[in-house]
Amino acid sequence: MQLLDTIAWTNREPWKPASSFGLLGSAAFVVYIAYWTLSGDGWVPLVDDANFAVHEAGHPLAGLFSARLAVYGGTLAQLLFPAVCMLEFWRRRWTISYALCGIWFGQSLLNVARYMADARAMQLPLASFGDHALHDWNLILSRWGLLLQNVAMANGVRAVAWLGIAVSLGFLAHRWWRGRNEPAG
Repeated sequence: MQLLDTIAWTNREPWKPASSFGLLGSAAFVVYIAYWTLSGDGWVPLVDDANFAVHEAGHPLAGLFSARLAVYGGTLAQLLFPAVCMLEFWRRRWTISYALCGIWFGQSLLNVARYMADARAMQLPLASFGDHALHDWNLILSRWGLLLQNVAMANGVRAVAWLGIAVSLGFLAHRWWRGRNEPAG
């Protein structure tokens, strides 16, 4: 029973209050993401640098299980890392940290969509540790017989990403609003 009490979805503790500074900072983070995503080539400095490091680390980790799975490891790691952080902050009921990780997860999905949309054109610069670089999404979608649908799929992932970012920011705004109307204690 004690194990069940520690699982995130059984937590009955109240959420930590969300400050005005936390809400404004999170909104500024979303504006930063939107600016870089919608202008230029879509690379979001600092955030995508971190996503890239996690992505590349995911390939050899998945490769430990199977060489065929290694191509999936980058995207899985890139999405699992913020998702695990979200679960931990949900468990702790840290409102701002949870919402920021939700925004990060959405931004990471935007990065995946960017990569997925490039699967046929293969114009993005790629990391390579051998003779030639491997385009993960070209290989994945080719294996699945979906390479010709890469742009449509990427647009769907983008829509889900923006929805997730909006929901995370909306959650934070809701918690901030409720905190304004709840007695301190």
